[in-house]
Amino acid sequence: MSRIGKLPVAIPKGVEIKQNGQILEFKGGKHTRTLDTKGHVNVKIEEGKLLFTPVDDSSQSKAFWGTYRVLANNIVTGLTQGFERRLDITGVGYRATVKGNALELLLGFSHPINYDIPADIEIVVEKNTHVIIKGVDKQVVGQVASEIRGFRPPEPYKGKGVRYSDEVIVRKAGKTAKK
Repeated sequence: MSRIGKLPVAIPKGVEIKQNGQILEFKGGKHTRTLDTKGHVNVKIEEGKLLFTPVDDSSQSKAFWGTYRVLANNIVTGLTQGFERRLDITGVGYRATVKGNALELLLGFSHPINYDIPADIEIVVEKNTHVIIKGVDKQVVGQVASEIRGFRPPEPYKGKGVRYSDEVIVRKAGKTAKK
């Protein structure tokens, strides 16, 4: 039995859910998201709650049960509160700015890196070294943060690079002079 799958997803005010067979359509504010269960789980909408049940007793069906419940919960959370990921840029001369629909990163290379911002994502830069990525879709927010971090991951000696603000970099000791 899936402990996560048993929990109902509460439908808050401002979020509408329509069920068309296997497809769930979520509307909240000006955003619309869909979730296709592909027949792996049974879905019921009752009394302001979204309930998931497995199709049969197979282990794969039980795995899908918890997975689709969490995906639906993430969509509801994204439509009501949104998701955000914070990045810190560390290094002399390293900085970021938003120019139009692109994020310009100066990360110690001979040229600036221009990253095109996806449609449903909002990027805010504070103090030139703190990047905040906001959006409705948890997967897209995480993907954008990962791609930006991938341009210059933090190195273990001085800690220079782009890192998540809650990430801990284990520092290595450098070389020591001969005695």
